[in-house]
Amino acid sequence: MQIEDTALPGVKILTPKRFGDARGFFSESWNRRTLEGLGIGFDFVQDNHSLSAAVNTVRGLHFQAPPHAQDKLVRCGRGALFDVAVDIRRGSPTYGRWVGVELSAENGRQLLVPAGFLHGFATRTPETEVIYKCTDYYEPECDGAVRFDDPGIGIDWGLTGVAVLSDKDAAAPLLKDFDSPFVWEGAQ
Repeated sequence: MQIEDTALPGVKILTPKRFGDARGFFSESWNRRTLEGLGIGFDFVQDNHSLSAAVNTVRGLHFQAPPHAQDKLVRCGRGALFDVAVDIRRGSPTYGRWVGVELSAENGRQLLVPAGFLHGFATRTPETEVIYKCTDYYEPECDGAVRFDDPGIGIDWGLTGVAVLSDKDAAAPLLKDFDSPFVWEGAQ
């Protein structure tokens, strides 16, 4: 497993080894023992799977607040997407900053998004499938979002047309109008 740090502490890119032959490939996308040995230990309790039919579908920027905050490990099962994490930990030196990475079925990369970060993605191909592990169960009362196109964050999504959004995402507040439930541990 190759692990790369990003500009946001805690957000990591994981690229599992692939073993291929004429039939295709095999890959371990998650192995608790292996990753704990590399200093990455999470207790995942739920897997989610989404299908986005159209290119330029944007899902996010989402979070789940404490006491049901979620760490996520995101990968692409089919197609390609641009995956983003935004730091929303009050007091963090990287508050409001973002990182993005191309995830595809072809490159096998995964993005580890810790609690305290917004998460979202934009599809690059039709029929894109996203699969992600979560460390807590979905709780609707803890669900929240921030606008994907917030100029205060300034994410370059690389869209090639109009964003395809849910009503919830279209109505999400801007970061400046959002009171984050997360606090950077270094601020205490």
